[in-house]
Amino acid sequence: MNDIAIRQIQHYLYCPHRWGLLEIDRAWAENIFVTKANIIHNRVNEHSKYSIRGKKVFTSVSVYNDDYGIYGVVDCIEGTVSHTGVKISNDNKKYDLCIVEYKPTKPKNKDYNYEDLIQVFVQKLCVDYVFNCDCDAVLYYADVKKRFKLPLKDNFNEYDNKLKSIISEIRKDIEYGIIPPINKGQNCNGCSIKDICMPSYKPIKSVREYINEIWEEDL
Repeated sequence: MNDIAIRQIQHYLYCPHRWGLLEIDRAWAENIFVTKANIIHNRVNEHSKYSIRGKKVFTSVSVYNDDYGIYGVVDCIEGTVSHTGVKISNDNKKYDLCIVEYKPTKPKNKDYNYEDLIQVFVQKLCVDYVFNCDCDAVLYYADVKKRFKLPLKDNFNEYDNKLKSIISEIRKDIEYGIIPPINKGQNCNGCSIKDICMPSYKPIKSVREYINEIWEEDL
């Protein structure tokens, strides 16, 4: 069974065809949206731990879940002291854990995108597996500087079935080297590899057209 990285699931959620170009065809390109996301993540991309306002904070935390065969890195995990929590350090205290996933821009007219919710759901499965807990999760949007709690526990079975279906498709596509087709209605405007996926072109003129143009200029 191939282990699947969380980032692969994230790419597949955004666009299965994009995932195929990145993971099967090894294509890559960056645009302003990728750059903005990288800048936002700079503060949590280095592994560190510290305390602030009574909370334990861990950044760039490697996690996994052997039952699902998934692994990856969580931007940030915060621990709040609680007698019902779990031990995560040597201070003999127990903590309730919360995932903090950083995003550059809040979507219009809603608190989160479904794809982002599933991405963090995958992270939750890994954090719960590693720390033997039932963690919460929030999205932090840099543009509005606000957090939004995700309802991961409310519809657990729905998200779990969705994830298992995606993992199954990814493993099948990897095994057979399949690049999925572009979804109907796929929004490609912000995609960093749009020019690789759908390169623009200029119509090639015929020799006769070039000769006619030169002839007209000489006249």
